[in-house]
Amino acid sequence: MATTEGFVPITRAYLARYYDKYPLPPLPDAATDLAARLRALSADLAAVAPIAPDEELLKQEAASIPAHKIDENLWKNREQMEEILFLLNTSRRPVALQQKSTPEDSEIVSKLDDIEAKLKDMLKKLEQFQLKNADNVFNTVMTYMPQDFRGTLIRQQRERSERNKQAEVDSLVSAGGSIRDRYALLWKQQMERRVQLAQLGSATGVYKTLVRYLVGVPQVLLDFIRQINDNNGPMEEQRERYGPTLYTLTKLVLAIRLYLHVSLARYEQRKLEEDDIAVLQQAVTIYTEEFVKFTEFIGEVFVNAPFFISAEDAGAADARKSDEYKETIIPAGKTHEVILSVEAVNSYIAWDFSLQQGALNMDIGFHVEYISHSGEKTLILPYRRYEADQGNFCTVSAGSYKLVWDNSYSSFFKKSLRYKVDAVPPVVEPAVMRPVL
Repeated sequence: MATTEGFVPITRAYLARYYDKYPLPPLPDAATDLAARLRALSADLAAVAPIAPDEELLKQEAASIPAHKIDENLWKNREQMEEILFLLNTSRRPVALQQKSTPEDSEIVSKLDDIEAKLKDMLKKLEQFQLKNADNVFNTVMTYMPQDFRGTLIRQQRERSERNKQAEVDSLVSAGGSIRDRYALLWKQQMERRVQLAQLGSATGVYKTLVRYLVGVPQVLLDFIRQINDNNGPMEEQRERYGPTLYTLTKLVLAIRLYLHVSLARYEQRKLEEDDIAVLQQAVTIYTEEFVKFTEFIGEVFVNAPFFISAEDAGAADARKSDEYKETIIPAGKTHEVILSVEAVNSYIAWDFSLQQGALNMDIGFHVEYISHSGEKTLILPYRRYEADQGNFCTVSAGSYKLVWDNSYSSFFKKSLRYKVDAVPPVVEPAVMRPVL
C-alpha cells in the first residue's frame, strides 16, 4: 500500500497559507466604472425603443450578483463571449453596417471587427485553459492511483463518459438549441464531473464497483477529492481570495453584451455615437487583457498548489506491493487456471502478473478463453509467452472466462507467479434527462 508518511491533510487552512504567497493584483478601477457606464448607456436606449422581454432578462442578469463558484463564472464568461460573437457576426449586423452605407458606418464596422477579433482570441484562450485545467486535475488524481489495471479502468470510464457528454451536446445543437441552452447543458455536465470525482474519493455511485481497487491510494488524496468542492471545503479559500476579481469581469462582459444587444437592435433609429463606441472598445480591451491575466495567474496557482505533488512523494510506486496479489508455484509441465464469472456484457476482465525471476530469465505462456453457458470454448486472447503483462478487455458476452498460465512446455523449471485478476461489472452512468426543446 502506498505510504502517506509525512503527508499533511489538505485543508482550507493549509491552502490559505499557500495562497498567502500568491496575492492577486487588483483590477483597474475602470473595470467597474466601464460596466456601470455601459449599463447606463443601455438604459438610455430605452427611450429609442422599449426594452424587449429578452433584453429585460439580459438587463436583470447584468445587474445581478454573479455565481459564487469560480468554474461556474468561467463558463458564464465563455457563454457571454460566444453570445457577443453571435451578435457581431457580419450576417446579423444591421443592414447599414453590412452595406457600409456611409463613411461613419465603415468606421463603426472597423471598430466592431476589432472587438470581434479580441473576443475570438480570448475565447480560444479560455477554452484551452479549461481543457488544460481539467486534464491537470484528472491526471494528478491518476498519478496517485496504483499503476495497474485499476487506473486503466478509471481512465476508460472517463473517456467513455466524455464521449457521451460530447454526443449529448452535439444532439442539442443539431436540434436547434441556443447558445444559452448549450451552456446550461455544459455546466450541468461540469457538475456531473464534480460528482464523479467525489464518488471516486468515496468509492460510491458509478465507482462503487471499483471500491476494492482503491487499495494503495493515499487516504489523504481520497479525502481531498471527496470534499475539495464542498461549500466550506478547501476551494472556498480560493473563491474568497480570487473570486471577487472574476465576479467583476463577469459583470463587465455581461454589460458589454447588454449594450451591444440593445444598441445594434436600435441602430436604424440611432447610430452608435463616437464616444459610446469608444467606451465599448475600452471596456472590451480592459476585459480581454485582465481576463488573460486572471487565467494565467489562476493557472499558475493551480499548477503549483500543494495537492499537485509527485508520484514519488506519494509513494504510488509502492502500490504494486499490495497484498491483493496472489502468488503460486507452477511446476514444470503444469498449468495454472483461474475462472472468472461474468453476469453482464460490457464487464471488464483485467489481469496483472509477473514472474519472480531467479538466476535465469524465464517466461510463461498465457491465454484467455471464453466458456459459454453451454460449455463451448472460444479463444479470446491468443497464446503468447511473457515475463510479465497487464491488460484488460471489455466483454461482449456473459459467461465464464478462463485465464491460463502455461508451464507445460518446461521440462525442468518451475515458475513462481505473482498475479492479480478480476471481473469488473459494467460502470453505468446515471440516466440523464435530455432537455425538451
